[in-house]
Amino acid sequence: MKKLISYLLLSLVVISMMLSNAVAEEVVVYTSIDDVFARPIAKVFEQETGITVKLVTDTEETKSTGLLNRLIAEKDRPRADVFWSGDPIRAAILKSKGVSAPYQSPAAEGLPALYSDSEGYWTGFSARARIILYNKDQVKGDSIPSSIKDLTKPEFQGKVCMANPLFGTTSMHAAAIFAFFGDEKAKQFFEDLKKNKLQLLSSNGEVRRRISSGACAYGISDTDDAYTAIRDGKSVGVVFPDKGKEDIGTLIVPNAAVLIANAPNSDAAKKFIDFLLAPKTEELLAQGDAAQMPVRAGLAGPKDFPSLLDLKPMQVDYSQLSDKLQTLSRGFLKEWAAGF
Repeated sequence: MKKLISYLLLSLVVISMMLSNAVAEEVVVYTSIDDVFARPIAKVFEQETGITVKLVTDTEETKSTGLLNRLIAEKDRPRADVFWSGDPIRAAILKSKGVSAPYQSPAAEGLPALYSDSEGYWTGFSARARIILYNKDQVKGDSIPSSIKDLTKPEFQGKVCMANPLFGTTSMHAAAIFAFFGDEKAKQFFEDLKKNKLQLLSSNGEVRRRISSGACAYGISDTDDAYTAIRDGKSVGVVFPDKGKEDIGTLIVPNAAVLIANAPNSDAAKKFIDFLLAPKTEELLAQGDAAQMPVRAGLAGPKDFPSLLDLKPMQVDYSQLSDKLQTLSRGFLKEWAAGF
């Protein structure tokens, strides 16, 4: 009888431990996506899988850069399982530093290869675009710029604002401009912006707020910021720039899902990445306040925004932009931004 009781007690302990481990399954996700957009997606994943998501977000002013440095610092003892990046350039930097691991997700079927790493170190999905946002109350129809190059013209002097190009999607945009134009023409573009009394701000969110309030007439920002202003009833207009045949094109900024090398919870990490890359998540990000454009064909995008198929994408190699950005951040862009 004693042996039977001991056996039952041991069985209960084992079952309790198994249940405890099942309940405790979690995935740690570092993300540069705004918390208000990322958390609802994480909640849906939790509801569908029972896996707890520990979401770690970045500050608006150091978007992407703060978490990037943290991931690099934690390389030998990783705390994160997944990096959900708001752009692929940070994902490419993690690859170059040996922080990420390749993962070919079965959920990536239908995603264009253009937006992903060929070796599987990061996979691109739902995208934003870099746009020109303007205040309708201050801007007449004949003075709406069609290109980012227009913003260096005398008629726009003192009326343009932009986030610091050392951070966030503005840094990726800067690297893309250098990659497309070449160093000399790109440097001249940035110097011309400065001469034209550009207002350099802390973040894309601050650009949106200045445009919405009328403190600035024109700004370079992202589609999610434009959508937020429109949703809030602000008198703003949106230009998807440089889409003519001879123009440089609109920069498309896909999200990137990254598996961290030696992730503490690698199985849960892969499940979360599979969830991010699924068509359903692209639809959720398009229909919600994130207003992100699906990169898969055939999925409905945000209301009142064009499909990616209707835009002229800027032709850039996302994988190569990371080296360009790191050089610029230590050199020209750092000195340029310090001059304001």
